[in-house]
Amino acid sequence: MVGQVVLVIAALGIAIPTLWVFVASFKDKSEFYGSPWTWPKGLHWQNYADAFVDAKLGQYFGTSVLVTVMSMAMVLVIALPCSYVLARFDFPGKKILKLAVQAGLFINVNYIVVPIFLMLVDADKLLYNIMPNGFFVNNVFILALVYASTSLPFTIFLLQDFFASIPKDYEEAAMIDGASQTRIMTRIFFPMAMPAISMSMLFNFLTYWNDYIISMTLMTGNNRTVQVGLLNLMQTQKAATNYGRLYAGMVIVMVPVLIFYAVVQKKLLETSTMGGIK
Repeated sequence: MVGQVVLVIAALGIAIPTLWVFVASFKDKSEFYGSPWTWPKGLHWQNYADAFVDAKLGQYFGTSVLVTVMSMAMVLVIALPCSYVLARFDFPGKKILKLAVQAGLFINVNYIVVPIFLMLVDADKLLYNIMPNGFFVNNVFILALVYASTSLPFTIFLLQDFFASIPKDYEEAAMIDGASQTRIMTRIFFPMAMPAISMSMLFNFLTYWNDYIISMTLMTGNNRTVQVGLLNLMQTQKAATNYGRLYAGMVIVMVPVLIFYAVVQKKLLETSTMGGIK
């Protein structure tokens, strides 16, 4: 009973502020001078149009979507086979590799963002004669590469433990049927690991989408991500006391997170006993 009460209180603590932001995003500028708990007199959709177009949040939104999709694709392509090999095979140096992956879990990328930035600046200096505008700084692909590389330790660590927990019977049955290691990995283990893959992708998505420090450091001008654009919008609208645009910008940033969670939540609840052995 106590646990249920705690869960209800926690849920209300999340739902009420979220609902309040959503409602406030439809208010006119003059409605913010009264009680903050009053409902809007009408649906002021212009707040969303102003935030999306005038504040360039739409452009920043597109940059964040592109960077997030590329980062998640890179992580999946690298982490899935790496974690499978570490979990199912024995080879020289395996313990060292596993130790290196575990050590990477303790590195906070926010603490090394300045060295990363300086390395990219030095790399651009080497290419100055060929590419005067630079390549490594203010590049969405490089930002996605930084995101993916810094999230690999967590992703590999999570998937590796899941692959190791799958019984060998599945693998032996597939080998008896003549399946190759590649086919066993892609057709048996990857589908069975969908709950773990979905969980890792959810955490990675939240990390990429909500990042501010790395994107602010590595990106400039119109290539900034939505979190940096939201901060700029907050500063501008606070000075102009136009809070409707500010809350509309917050809703725009929250919607992809809610949609992505709704897509992967079913996979998060699935068990690892998909399929069977014939």
